[in-house]
Amino acid sequence: MSSTSFRDSTVVIIETSRTSIRAGIGLHDLLHLPTVVRRSRSRWIQAQCGRRYILHTNGFRPSLNTSPGPSTFKAPNGAKVTDYLVGAHLDEALQAGQDITVFWPFADGDISDYIQAEALWYYVLFNQLGLRRAQMESPVMLSIMAGLSRDAYERICQIFFERFNVAGFAVLDRPMAQFYAVISGMQLSGVVVDIDLDHTDVTPIADGFPVHTARTAVPVGLNDCLAYLAHLLRANTSVMAVLAPADAAAPLSADALQDALIALARHVWESGLIKVLAEGEAARDLEDEGVTDIAAIVVAGKERAVIESGMKRRANAKAQPAEQARAKEMEALDLVTTEFRGKELTLGKERHRFCEPLFDPALLDGIPGVPEKEPRDMRRPLQTAVGEAVAKTDVDQRNYIWQGLFVTGAITDHIKGLGAALSDRVSPYILSAPDVLNNEVQPRAVKTLRVPDYFAEYRDKGDGLAGFLGTSIVAKLAFNDSGGKNYVSKADYASKGPRIVLGMSPSLL
Repeated sequence: MSSTSFRDSTVVIIETSRTSIRAGIGLHDLLHLPTVVRRSRSRWIQAQCGRRYILHTNGFRPSLNTSPGPSTFKAPNGAKVTDYLVGAHLDEALQAGQDITVFWPFADGDISDYIQAEALWYYVLFNQLGLRRAQMESPVMLSIMAGLSRDAYERICQIFFERFNVAGFAVLDRPMAQFYAVISGMQLSGVVVDIDLDHTDVTPIADGFPVHTARTAVPVGLNDCLAYLAHLLRANTSVMAVLAPADAAAPLSADALQDALIALARHVWESGLIKVLAEGEAARDLEDEGVTDIAAIVVAGKERAVIESGMKRRANAKAQPAEQARAKEMEALDLVTTEFRGKELTLGKERHRFCEPLFDPALLDGIPGVPEKEPRDMRRPLQTAVGEAVAKTDVDQRNYIWQGLFVTGAITDHIKGLGAALSDRVSPYILSAPDVLNNEVQPRAVKTLRVPDYFAEYRDKGDGLAGFLGTSIVAKLAFNDSGGKNYVSKADYASKGPRIVLGMSPSLL
């Protein structure tokens, strides 16, 4: 049992997902945002002086055309942490145009290479957070993917104590951290939907523990939505006229045009110009010819009037009925202008179809930039995956689980309403006319969760940071516990070894 007490200012939080790492140091009355955000992928380089390995930890993957996602290529044996370059050294190697192979050590929901994982964590602790191994006084709370083996937890514990010299260590299942950030009162059951770059993980939680036998994943994520929107923008004649004008002296190549469309799609997403369409709303929009013919509006010079009408909607609240009707008609076109690479583009309602591949993955068939993912039979609508996952839990738990639907992940940083859109689509799993008196276990409604507004630092930041927030909350409780039952101290590790982490961590009791 640990008896060491730690100052809040020394506690380190590390959240590790399939494709990213967030980290920060210090716990305060107002839990702060992470200070380190790195993409957890690694790169291998063939250099003239010999074979070296490079970890790429910054930014999105370069281009969907090059298929640099999770690789099945295995790093040769004998690699060391010092063989990996991270940060500025990697950027210099990339700018030099050296041949590089991509590795993602966490991308398959497990740890495929512990040396790569160690190099990433080492870089975060001692480069980005500025800690010193010889004078390490900080305990670490690590949240990581659920479902790892006991051997994996022990190996991670060994890395942090023997390689990083941490003062204390605890590990937390990441879905539980995400759930802890949004629950209130005695709510201990729900389902966490985590939308990552290339995969979406669904984790039902019952009575405070993840139901591992019901966990599932869908090979569709944010990158697929970006590729789908890029495909839709290719059909927008006004956008194409700006990105690839017919009279250009040097026309863009097919690859360069695809990269530009992907970059534009990411710009639209990051600018918060996307809302989630209700089920069937996209089909109704497609039937409205006046809404989809944006090029005609631009040619007619009406786009400025359409956009300004949306901005003046509140100012026209007291206008005459005829003026109000006209303002509503113009606003229905839902046009926006955005500046992209020094050029002004006009976008229409097609931008709101960004999330459609999540609910209908068949739309991705034949679209440029969408890599083939295995197993293909796992590519199913998100609402189906969630419904099937909850259906694998005990019958008497399902009603409580449906009361805590939480959608998180990188995509939710700039898009609101995904939880509500998903709750509408899982209605087939809910009774339409429940008999409350005679049926106490059948689900009757779905309740969505979100990060509460009383976390001031996280307000208006979306729900994508829930994992880091939940990890911070657990760390504040665990490392302030005078009994020391929820973390491993150096003394505990020295006396009992790595296995002790299995009995002294918040998720593994």
